[in-house]
Amino acid sequence: MGRAFEYRRAAKEKRWDKMSKIFPKLAKAITVAAKEGGGDPEMNAKLRTAIQNAKAENMPKDNIENAIKRAEGKDAAEYTEVNYEGKGPHGVLVFVECATDNTTRTVANVKAYFSKSGGGIVPNGSLEFMFNRKASFEFDKTEEMDLEEMELELIDAGLEEIEENDGRVYVYGDYTNFGTLSKAFEELNIEVDKALLKRIPTTPVEFSEEQMEEIEKMLDKIEDDDDVQAVYTNIA
Repeated sequence: MGRAFEYRRAAKEKRWDKMSKIFPKLAKAITVAAKEGGGDPEMNAKLRTAIQNAKAENMPKDNIENAIKRAEGKDAAEYTEVNYEGKGPHGVLVFVECATDNTTRTVANVKAYFSKSGGGIVPNGSLEFMFNRKASFEFDKTEEMDLEEMELELIDAGLEEIEENDGRVYVYGDYTNFGTLSKAFEELNIEVDKALLKRIPTTPVEFSEEQMEEIEKMLDKIEDDDDVQAVYTNIA
């Protein structure tokens, strides 16, 4: 049991680390946000968040600026944000978020990743009830921070949960309160270094080490796709 748990944890950390090979993905998120709401982060909350997340991954300033400029160019690609839902090996549920300039290519690729692993795409909306969409914020705890006081300050902004682990603070709220929570952090002068809309499984499932090896092979292929921005599963 202990070995299987360690494997799952290591595998999950490996996936998130791998998503951090993601300078191109981060750049695409910045370009999409800038194209939607303009290139001024002060006036575009989505862009501000995308830049924040890029900085959290140590993405160079030049890369960030180039991604914004790309959105302003006449030949800038028209990106569409699309989601795909599927079932993979051993019934694992997978939610895939993409940003693409060619949906035909993207859906063909995503379908292939599932089918080659013995799974398949399901109609959009099939897995919505299996995941809660949450606004998620992370930052380092400083000596001056009082988490109980912070909790009281953030409740009106939509806070649902706050926790600390190894000097790192994690804040969660409903996804509809992403904007109000972001603004509350700014007003409290708290520098959030990672802000995301995550999909958290309502009923996480444990898989054996052998099952995880098969599942991981499929997830690795999906996450390596340039059009894929994020992948969520019901793995415990």
